[in-house]
Amino acid sequence: MSLGLDRLSAHLAMPNLLTRRGRVGQVIGSVIEADLPGVAVGEQAMVGRTPAEVIGFREHRALLMPLGTLQGIAHGTSVEVKNRVLQVPVGAGLLGRVVDPLGAPLDGRPLTDVPLRRNLDSGAPDPMKRSLIHKPLITGLRVIDGLLTLGEGQRISILAGSGVGKSTLMGMFARNSQADVNVVTLIGERGREVREFLERDLGAAGLARSVVCVATSDSSPVLQVKAMSTGLAIAEHFRDQGLRVLLMVDSLTRLAMAQRQIGLSAGEPPTTRGYTPSVFGLMPRLLERAGPGANGGSITGVFTVLVEGEDMDDPVADTVRGIVDGHLVLSRKLASHGHYPPIDVLQSVSRTMSATCERDQLAWASRMRALLATWRENEELIRLAAYKRGSDAEVDAAIDAHGKIDAFLRQGVAEASEWSATLAAMASIVGAPARPGQAPPPAGAGRPAPGGGLRGVRRAAAPPEPRR
Repeated sequence: MSLGLDRLSAHLAMPNLLTRRGRVGQVIGSVIEADLPGVAVGEQAMVGRTPAEVIGFREHRALLMPLGTLQGIAHGTSVEVKNRVLQVPVGAGLLGRVVDPLGAPLDGRPLTDVPLRRNLDSGAPDPMKRSLIHKPLITGLRVIDGLLTLGEGQRISILAGSGVGKSTLMGMFARNSQADVNVVTLIGERGREVREFLERDLGAAGLARSVVCVATSDSSPVLQVKAMSTGLAIAEHFRDQGLRVLLMVDSLTRLAMAQRQIGLSAGEPPTTRGYTPSVFGLMPRLLERAGPGANGGSITGVFTVLVEGEDMDDPVADTVRGIVDGHLVLSRKLASHGHYPPIDVLQSVSRTMSATCERDQLAWASRMRALLATWRENEELIRLAAYKRGSDAEVDAAIDAHGKIDAFLRQGVAEASEWSATLAAMASIVGAPARPGQAPPPAGAGRPAPGGGLRGVRRAAAPPEPRR
């Protein structure tokens, strides 16, 4: 009797041997309608020789969107459901490689040393088991390390119009940051710009410790969405090894456009600017997968958002801002004046900076922002010589510090700034003594002490009141 139950259990544990097949009923646009009873949304199928994914239903027919081309698909073409979950190969062999959204190499060499496979879709870590963000991730960019410090495991968005310098900034992150591994995901990128990014922006040194996942603009919308999941799955693998991962995605706007196309094809109603409800449900589900893990590893996420017409209240930008832990605004005006990186400090914010920096740096950063704001408010009067020196001590201080602040905020593409040099420059600008060789805060700085209090955390001092 026991032997019979064992055999029955083994039989039930075997993969489903029943093959589910159907036929193509019609093709409308890029959506395939097929008579395919019993399938679920997200299942994979082969339509002839073309892989596809079930995205919804219309009456009694399944709606599928191809991962490749529609060429060769005819009325009556056989559709076979594949009982599988999409997975991506992961391992140390991915470093220095360029892959497609399904993990296949794009650089002409076979993958080696990738012994494991990981599901593309997984849930976010348990919020109660995540490590706290308490340690800075040094990027080598003065404006970020000094005034908008990133924490290990922080998620931040870069909001910018087209051609302002997002790719260049991402390349500087990849080359100069103290992350152990970079994972770069290019969604809807122009094919011409892929090699340009790899060779000019990323460079050989940056690529050597990076994994690049590419879905060009001519890829199907499903593949563009899968590219984001693939990048996250690869980053999660390295995070689970206890490594510091820097995940860079360009761009969430093209991801939203791809999901909008899928949603509209499945019959979803359009909402703001034509975006479907599934777009706003997809964003938090993906972005929450980044962040600190439970074993000391972390995924620091940098996500670009291409704002339409420089509108920072674009629906995608507004949604992303509400999810991530800060944002960097790139200014076309600054870029037009040759100011790089063109980060508008007064419109940008890092919400974890107070947990990752010491009191002195927070005070210096606050003072520099105050001087920068005073200069901007009075810039027109100053340039027109309508302001008389001595009328306002704060404006006088802003004028005196403007040249130094401007030099601090500018940085060459090939230049990397040491953490101690950044802090020394900030102290010099605000007239405070710098501590030579000052290092980043210790690993425990900013962690809540047992019992809910904060132990060993010093509050930022308020900037001095201006004298009138």
